[in-house]
Amino acid sequence: LVKLVAFILLVIVVLGLLKKMIYKSTKIDAPKKYSIFSLVKYFFLVFATLTGLQIIGFDLSVLIAGSAALLVGIGLGLQNLFSDFISGIIILFDSTVKVNDIIEVNGTVSIVQEINLRTTTVLTRDEKYIILPNSHLTKNELINWTHSSVSSRFEVLIGVDYSSDINQVMQILKDIVLNQEGVQKEPKPFVRFIEFGASSLDFSVIFWSEEVFKVNNIKSDLRIKIFNAFKENKIEIPFPQRVVHLKNQN
Repeated sequence: LVKLVAFILLVIVVLGLLKKMIYKSTKIDAPKKYSIFSLVKYFFLVFATLTGLQIIGFDLSVLIAGSAALLVGIGLGLQNLFSDFISGIIILFDSTVKVNDIIEVNGTVSIVQEINLRTTTVLTRDEKYIILPNSHLTKNELINWTHSSVSSRFEVLIGVDYSSDINQVMQILKDIVLNQEGVQKEPKPFVRFIEFGASSLDFSVIFWSEEVFKVNNIKSDLRIKIFNAFKENKIEIPFPQRVVHLKNQN
């Protein structure tokens, strides 16, 4: 019992030292430090558990041999659970998804809060926590908005009446987006004339922002400013229009 208590204390001390060593490094960013320490911690705890069982007298070889058939049955019944564990190890190892990444799964944008061996906890834009099985992240299509950069590209679409001055419209849109808080100066935002729509001349305001998780607030501000600017300059945003031809029955 004394040996077991001493061993548990040793495990706690060693884990603390490993955490300090990993988090002390300046060459690794914070999300990767979290992933590395999580992997080291899980493998170390498995090794410590097996060693602790041997300290108190368990013969692991007899235990494994005697429960082989049971383990096979459990394995078949818990395939999804094991799949989640393996997916968790893959996520932590290759860092395709890291803590604080902004991801989109099935149309829902969220920020990664915590990655465990079986599940990943994310926070959506409407302040809801979702617990995702790790296999859900590795098997399905996933968009990582911040995988290679902290900023991402976004756009706001707008249509104006066919009687509008195109050059004036584009200049107003450029002035608004260049002065919008939260929009990056580099890469420089720009305006694109998309197409001649069914009821309007369609434009796209394209910009980059580091506020990936709350970019909808920036888009809302842009739309409000665009609406007010168009109103001041008598530029109309048209309703959908349809031309109806009536056949003369006479």
